[in-house]
Amino acid sequence: MKIPVLEIFGPTIQGEGAVIGRKTMFVRTAGCDFRCEWCDSKFTWDGSAKEDIELLTAQDIYERLQTIAPDNFNHVTISGGNPALIKHIENLVQLLHQKNIEVALETQGSKFQSWMTEIDQLTISPKPPSSKMQQDINQLDFVINQLEFHKISLKVVIFDEEDYKFARSIHLRYPNIKFYLQVGNPYLDDTVDNHTQKLLDRFETLIDKVMNDHTMNDCYVLPQLHTLLWSNKKGV
Repeated sequence: MKIPVLEIFGPTIQGEGAVIGRKTMFVRTAGCDFRCEWCDSKFTWDGSAKEDIELLTAQDIYERLQTIAPDNFNHVTISGGNPALIKHIENLVQLLHQKNIEVALETQGSKFQSWMTEIDQLTISPKPPSSKMQQDINQLDFVINQLEFHKISLKVVIFDEEDYKFARSIHLRYPNIKFYLQVGNPYLDDTVDNHTQKLLDRFETLIDKVMNDHTMNDCYVLPQLHTLLWSNKKGV
C-alpha cells in the first residue's frame, strides 16, 4: 500500500488553477502516462530522478509533512507526474481528511480512480496540441462524468494559437465547469534573461485575446504564479 514519492516540500503557495495563491504543502508522486513537450517536471517520468523515488505509506507521508512544517498547514497538493495513476493515494487522502486537512490534485483526465471523488479541489488539465500528446476526449468525458461538477475545474495551458483553439473547444464542450486558461512557460532554461517579464508579456497577450473573444466570457485567465516569483526553481 505504498506510494512512489519524489518530493515533499512546503509550505509554499499553489501557483496554478482554482486554488492559486493558496498556502499549501506539496507531495509529488513519480510516474506519468504523458510525455508533454514542454513539461516542467520531466524528472517525474524520464528516469533522471529514479534514485530519488521513495515508496512511502500514507502515514509515512503525513509524518514527513509534519516534520517539515509541524502544524503549519491545513492544505496539501498532490502533484506529479500524474497522481491519478496510483491506486493507493486513497489512503493518503483519507488520512489527511481525518486530520482536517484539505487536498488538491491535478491530472490530465486520462485515468480515473474512485478516490478522486474525495479530492476537495480537483483540477483536470487536458493537454493542448503544443504538448505533442493526443488527448483522448472520450476518456476525458468518462473521467468527468464520474465526478461532481461542483468539485472540479478545467484548466488548459496556452502556448500558441492552436492551443487557444483547443482550449475554446474544451470550454464549449463543458460549459458548466469552471474553466481556467493559464499562460505557458516556454523558458525552462535557467539561463534565459528577464524570465519574469517575458512571462508577463505572454500573460498580457493571452488576456488581450480573451478580452476580445465572446466565447470566453465565463473563464479565468491566470499566470503560473510560482514561476513569476521563483522562475524554474524546484521545491517551492
